[in-house]
Amino acid sequence: MAREPRSGEGGGGGEGDRRRGRGRDRNENRQERQDGDDLKDKLVTINRVAKVVKGGRRFSFAALVVVGDQKGRVGWGAGKAREVPEAIRKATERAKRTMIRVPMREGRTLHHDQIGEYGAGRVILRAAPAGTGIIAGGPMRAVFETLGMGDVVAKCTGTTNPHNMVKATFAALGRCTSPRAVAARRGKKVSDLLGPRKDAVAEGAAPEAANV
Repeated sequence: MAREPRSGEGGGGGEGDRRRGRGRDRNENRQERQDGDDLKDKLVTINRVAKVVKGGRRFSFAALVVVGDQKGRVGWGAGKAREVPEAIRKATERAKRTMIRVPMREGRTLHHDQIGEYGAGRVILRAAPAGTGIIAGGPMRAVFETLGMGDVVAKCTGTTNPHNMVKATFAALGRCTSPRAVAARRGKKVSDLLGPRKDAVAEGAAPEAANV
């Protein structure tokens, strides 16, 4: 007498195949999320710290990382762990959760000058013409490179502590706005604020028409 096939045997309609199918779907979704994650991260600084305990000192590492998509979004994070890779991983994860969007003129520079302060840190950010490049110190340069800003002049007039410099830079970037946002908030057109000749340049439609 022929034996009847058990559940999961035979033509592929069993529960085992369904489980394998769900596993493939999860792997494909995970791969899509990884492929779509095109963020760039930069290690700003890493510091070795020590905790004095009974019997000696315990060393750990504190990392400061900035993350951005080079398309107008950037974030920073700090992490601390017993090993360097783990501290960097923690800082990167926190940076991804605190990303902000910064409006840029023509996709390359600021719309206006801005000053940022945090603690003893004070930075000045200035818009720059095309071809200037990034003129800034190490911590601020890392922020602008991950942000995707191509032309900017920045100066630190306060402390050179990397943490305060990065936080002051983000304080300045967080207050940056665009003519479109100001016009929408005031119920006007961009041309009413900047004039008809500068309207197209402010929106990035025709950068060669005028020089803001």
